[in-house]
Amino acid sequence: MQIILLEKVANVGNLGDVVKVKDGYARNFLIPQGKARRATPENVKLLEEKRADLERAASEKLTEAQATAARIEGSTVQVTQKAGVDGRLFGSVTNVDIVDALKAIGVTVVKAAIRMPAGPLKHTGEHPITVQLHTDVLAHVTVRVIGDTTQG
Repeated sequence: MQIILLEKVANVGNLGDVVKVKDGYARNFLIPQGKARRATPENVKLLEEKRADLERAASEKLTEAQATAARIEGSTVQVTQKAGVDGRLFGSVTNVDIVDALKAIGVTVVKAAIRMPAGPLKHTGEHPITVQLHTDVLAHVTVRVIGDTTQG
């Protein structure tokens, strides 16, 4: 399906690009998320009229993401989880737990922005993770997992 991108999409294209993607990707993700429109002559004309507004909005999002990244870059968030005496957790620390920990220090991110290449954290200690705040902005955060060994 031919679509016009309304914002930069990783591995697809930049704002204003007319690209061909699989029908399901366009119908189920890009169009409902407001990231793209069908590439009809009317939509192409409409995009040219609104291009300045879209570029300004995109630059505002990028600036906001860069400011947030500067605030959290290199910081450490703490998550307490039930653990055994050997340091293994009785569950795991997921991206939802990390979003809650970031919210506690005043930073709001969506759970899809948390990048955990090794999957959920299953041991106590410090673990580096990446937060993707924008397609061009990454922040590196350390998650300190503390084991709660109390019985109760």
